[in-house]
Amino acid sequence: MILAGAVASMLPAGVAHALVGAPEDRAMHLQPAATEIMREITSFHDFLLVLIVAISAFVLGLLVWVIVRYNRRANPTPKKFTHNMLVEVIWTIVPVLILVAIAWRSFPLIYEQERIPGNAELTLKVTGNSWRWDFEYPDQGVRLTANLLDEETALAQGRPYLLATDAPLYVPVDTTVRVLVTSNDVIHAFAVPAFGVKEDAIQGRVNETWFNVEREGVYYGQCSELCGINHAYMPIEIHAVSRAEFDQWVASQGGTVATAEPPEGQQAPPGETAPETQEPAAPAATPTR
Repeated sequence: MILAGAVASMLPAGVAHALVGAPEDRAMHLQPAATEIMREITSFHDFLLVLIVAISAFVLGLLVWVIVRYNRRANPTPKKFTHNMLVEVIWTIVPVLILVAIAWRSFPLIYEQERIPGNAELTLKVTGNSWRWDFEYPDQGVRLTANLLDEETALAQGRPYLLATDAPLYVPVDTTVRVLVTSNDVIHAFAVPAFGVKEDAIQGRVNETWFNVEREGVYYGQCSELCGINHAYMPIEIHAVSRAEFDQWVASQGGTVATAEPPEGQQAPPGETAPETQEPAAPAATPTR
């Protein structure tokens, strides 16, 4: 467990979240998925891994068999034919079938990654700079700049140096977040492995991506585009929290929280939404000539 760092002081005492989206020593697989998209990416990765291992094993076995069976000592008089119709048909059709299988898994995944859901509940604007990140929640009126947390502070707080920032992002869990990504200078890339998100930040262009985090925790990412001398010092730190904690954080940043609750003293009937408050109708104007 780690504290939410400097921003945690703005929240109720004792708030802490599990560090779940970060590299691990001696790890050999992708980070645990925090979104449905990342689970699908992991599944596709595992599918390709099995396919690649099978192809590599087959090619290796074929090479060993040819070396043993058709070397000069075992086969001093080689055959002189140049074509084999069956072999040529097989080595044409089988790769096509393999590519069809890869396309069958990959095309729907690409579509889901690129399709921005129409029910996005939160918009986050990300701007890459040399070398820091600027973040904005347009609907909440919150802006912040995230820089690399210095090593001394990171060690004192028990946070990972080169991944922790001095201004972590907060997002609510079970919420579709639409992300607008751009740059003020060179090309950067906003990437959070546990979310399955990697989007280029290009000057003069706004790219879009999205995520929906399923569990609370602290997740880390980095700029994934070689952007200059301090490319390695552009980390991303995101705290996925409950909706109530997110609202508290927004308020602590001086932002506004949109609520759909009915006015005080007025409750909507079960299964119905509260009626909108209407201004009394103005009296009809007296006709004039």
